[in-house]
Amino acid sequence: MNAQVKRGSLEMVAAMLISGTIGWFVLVSGQPVINVVFWRCVVGAITLLVVCGLLGQLHRDRLPRAALLLAIAGGVALVVNWLLLFAAYSYASISIATAVYNTQPFMLVGLGALFLGEKLTVRKLFWLLLAFIGTMLVVLAQPGQSAGPNNYLWGILLSLGAAFFYALMALAAKRLKGMPPHLIALIQVTVGVVMLLPFVDFHASASPVQWGMLATLGVVHTGLMYVLLYGAIQKLPTNLIGSLSFIYPIAAMVVDRLAFGHQLVALQIAGAALILLAAAGMNLLGEPRLPLARHGKPMV
Repeated sequence: MNAQVKRGSLEMVAAMLISGTIGWFVLVSGQPVINVVFWRCVVGAITLLVVCGLLGQLHRDRLPRAALLLAIAGGVALVVNWLLLFAAYSYASISIATAVYNTQPFMLVGLGALFLGEKLTVRKLFWLLLAFIGTMLVVLAQPGQSAGPNNYLWGILLSLGAAFFYALMALAAKRLKGMPPHLIALIQVTVGVVMLLPFVDFHASASPVQWGMLATLGVVHTGLMYVLLYGAIQKLPTNLIGSLSFIYPIAAMVVDRLAFGHQLVALQIAGAALILLAAAGMNLLGEPRLPLARHGKPMV
């Protein structure tokens, strides 16, 4: 393994481990979901502004009008994605929400077929069917938490909605070839600040520890994670990116078990395993797909 691949692998592992802890920070912050996403966007925007400035990515010629509008549209989709995913954690647990969220590659394939004329091959349809079966097993499982069946189903629907909006964001990002990814991320989180500002509860009480959680979500889970993720993407081959990206859902499930004691029942484990197997097959064995889908797991 050469030095570049080794460094890229370490960056990818670190990015996925950071992603795996995000659910814990969201829940322990004790804040309304809108407040969590808003402050993540605020702190993330400041962090990414510094990163983009240091990388010399703030030149006006990098922001043609059409690309800027598309990046803004993608930002709206990304923020809605975060709102839905973070809300799902409280209903269906971090483990189940993360597993169901990993259906996003298949939604991306469907959108690509509808809007970009990409072909739905037999292989893609096989992985899609496998993911659908896995999702159905998760839906049919009895929740292992105190939440009732209705709340559990609501959590799954929120997770599917989050995956759909991530796919929309990725579809928009596909059209932004040539724009630095850190700059795209900066635009997206800035959109989040403006979009959520009217809805934030500035009177919500928060302890210093909770403020620390929100700050960490912005600096570490947004700024640092983007830097590590995109650094890894530039250094690693696609197959290695795809394989290492599955550290994210596994890490999320481990954190959920250790921090909150959520233990999945057999049907949930089987469903989650089928979803992750299908996503792995699509990433590692399927035909080339949309760039963000190939590059790994959703940005959470």
